[in-house]
Amino acid sequence: MSTYVYGVAAASHPSLPKSLGGVGDPPCPVRILREGELAAIVSDAPEGLRPKRRDLLAHQSVLGEAGAGGAVLPMRFGSVAPDDDAVTRVLAERADHYRERLSALGGRIEYNVKASHDQEAVLHRVMAEEPETRALAEANRQAGGGSYDERLRLGQVIAEAVQSREAEDAAELQRLLEPAAEAVSTGPESGGWLANLSFLVPRDSAEEFLAAVEEIRKTHPHLELRVNGPLPPYSFVEPGPAEPAASITGAATGEE
Repeated sequence: MSTYVYGVAAASHPSLPKSLGGVGDPPCPVRILREGELAAIVSDAPEGLRPKRRDLLAHQSVLGEAGAGGAVLPMRFGSVAPDDDAVTRVLAERADHYRERLSALGGRIEYNVKASHDQEAVLHRVMAEEPETRALAEANRQAGGGSYDERLRLGQVIAEAVQSREAEDAAELQRLLEPAAEAVSTGPESGGWLANLSFLVPRDSAEEFLAAVEEIRKTHPHLELRVNGPLPPYSFVEPGPAEPAASITGAATGEE
């Protein structure tokens, strides 16, 4: 039976979850594997595991229970090792790194912020701030819409301007939120979003971070922001526990 790994904590963690149900149907019992000063929160790994809502919530629930009592390095959903021995072997091999990350991430949470453009608002900005684009649009209007090539050219100019604004607004968003966080991690590109950023925030500073997000909403009405959190600090465990060695592999995540 393969071993499903939820997270890594100090062996001295005061409230590692026991007798909880984890992923699987029926839920696999959660248990603790200890190796020296470290502990892994694990269960058996059910066959054919997929990121279904019930299992995603079970993964989050186990981490939430553990994180309420102390620092935990969260593994992403679908992290599986061949067996218990492989997990404890990784704990031993990466002990220094795990201890450092537990110290660095203690009392921290993650907020993921994704941004997209309000298309109508950003088009208004392009027209207002770029005289050449505005002049080209006006010339087409006076010509009854313009020829096919003229309309195509206008569309290309507007698309290039919007794409340029996407890059500028992504950088601006990061610049404005960085002072309210301890660290930032850029996530993979995601369809429809101009920015996908994760921020490491002290738990007792969460209100200040969220206030900074609200201020951006007020001052940048052409941006649509989606905030997900608080989350375990998934994006700040690396380099390390999300893929500590070939003996543990991760599947697709569904937290964000």
